[in-house]
Amino acid sequence: MAVLGLAQRCLRLLDPECAHRATLWSLKHGLAPRTPAADDPALAIRLWGRAFPNPLGLAAGFDKDALAPGPLLGLGFGFVEVGTLTPRAQLGNPRPRVFRLPQDGAVINRLGFNNRGAAAGRAALERWRAAGGTGPVGVNIGPNRDSADAAGDYVAAARVLAPVADYLVINVSSPNTPGLRALQGKAELEGLIDGLRAALEGLAEPPLLLLKVAPDLGEAELADIAAVALERRLDGLIATNTTIERPPGLLGRHRAEAGGLSGRPLFARSTEVLARLHRLTGGRLPLVGVGGVASGRDAYAKIRAGASLVQLYTALVYQGPGLVPRIKAELAALLRRDGFASLSDAVGADDA
Repeated sequence: MAVLGLAQRCLRLLDPECAHRATLWSLKHGLAPRTPAADDPALAIRLWGRAFPNPLGLAAGFDKDALAPGPLLGLGFGFVEVGTLTPRAQLGNPRPRVFRLPQDGAVINRLGFNNRGAAAGRAALERWRAAGGTGPVGVNIGPNRDSADAAGDYVAAARVLAPVADYLVINVSSPNTPGLRALQGKAELEGLIDGLRAALEGLAEPPLLLLKVAPDLGEAELADIAAVALERRLDGLIATNTTIERPPGLLGRHRAEAGGLSGRPLFARSTEVLARLHRLTGGRLPLVGVGGVASGRDAYAKIRAGASLVQLYTALVYQGPGLVPRIKAELAALLRRDGFASLSDAVGADDA
């Protein structure tokens, strides 16, 4: 553990992107710790006909190209989401484009969907599965920055990646691709979802289809999204992506940088959006809560607000892989403290 702590401190001395690449390389080459202990039975949840050993997942953005889904699951996550993957490879925005705000437990990024493309992502997941890889893996998809047909790009990416995804995430909420968030409008979403449904129709086992929303939406926009999700029978919503807002009181010297803010300052707003979506959908649609999760208490708050699953990313940057078993242990203790025999009993408890 002392060696692991030293490695984490060394990584924080590197440029954020260099540290990230080094971390992925270590994971891919088997240098990451594994969590041998079985999960507490209270954390198990069955959703969409699938069994999740625990509700804690890794959010998209960490493993954009599906280079290490197995080692990441080995850290103790109940599921992993890779991407965002676009139809064609792209470099993303100019560097520097990732900024740590350690005093705030936050990160600002304006990466711009840098990835190796959908075909490379599919090949990586096929290799992992062929080598015996198991576990729930979702794939987050988006359009290329220079595309003249964003909706067509989602369809193209979905066709390539659907056979290797347990679920696909329609990412219309990243702030780092011009015009992307406009696709969260009611008419735009309806057309996008209909196109994706048509593209996936011929598959024997089509993946689940989820939508990831922004935290910066107003009441009317959230109501429209909830209505479309129910009408078009989406399988779930992910709340939320990063925010373009800058809450007062940020301390980090990079706080004025452009891009999406993630981490602790996002927690309250993302949980508020999650709770609102739970009420708007009447609890009829599975929700995934993400934004500022850094403890078992944070994960529990998301679950009580309506999340069946919870994701994190930024806290892992600061606290390292030991955070995963720690959150699970804290969450199990909180469920028992409040008399919940299972995690599913606590979903939406604050809305009861």
